[in-house]
Amino acid sequence: MSKRVFFSFHYQDVIDFRANVVRNHRVTKDNQAGYFDASVWETAKRTSKIALKKLINNAIYNTSTTCVLIGSGTYEREWVRYEIFRSIYRGSKIFGIHINKVKDKYQRTKKVGLNPFDYLGVYFNNDATKFAFTEYKNGSWYYWEEINSTRWFKNTYFSKSEAGKNISLSKYFRVYDWIDDNGYNNFSKWIES
Repeated sequence: MSKRVFFSFHYQDVIDFRANVVRNHRVTKDNQAGYFDASVWETAKRTSKIALKKLINNAIYNTSTTCVLIGSGTYEREWVRYEIFRSIYRGSKIFGIHINKVKDKYQRTKKVGLNPFDYLGVYFNNDATKFAFTEYKNGSWYYWEEINSTRWFKNTYFSKSEAGKNISLSKYFRVYDWIDDNGYNNFSKWIES
């Protein structure tokens, strides 16, 4: 059965065509790649912040998996952070794919971009029954409170072995490289595993 996948990305990677290679690779496979793309385009930012959040929330709600396409500036994008945390809130499976080795429309590649999961985390209360979203900036971890008005969420998503700690999301979510890990042939396996 095909999965509905939400793709989170920096819009510059669409302009450079790298994100498109991943998102549209199923077209060359006669739609047998095992997923449907449920992403929203960043051009929706022309609407209000509330309207964009609603658009993202609805798109993520109708998916089971979020795939973060990691380019050069992905880690610092406000809406990528929101989409990752909203996916956790939703209970989605999450993984990332480095896309900077994919050739852009001018046949150029870039060095691998920073992993956004290294800069986002969760802080667990003392018995790990609840967690709060955090982000790393300026050398410290800070609470991130863009989802709902409460800081703490009941922990049914993460292991309870990290009580009283702030843990980077890179501990929990796998990251692949589209070129080095043969994403064209392995993407369907990644969304299933």
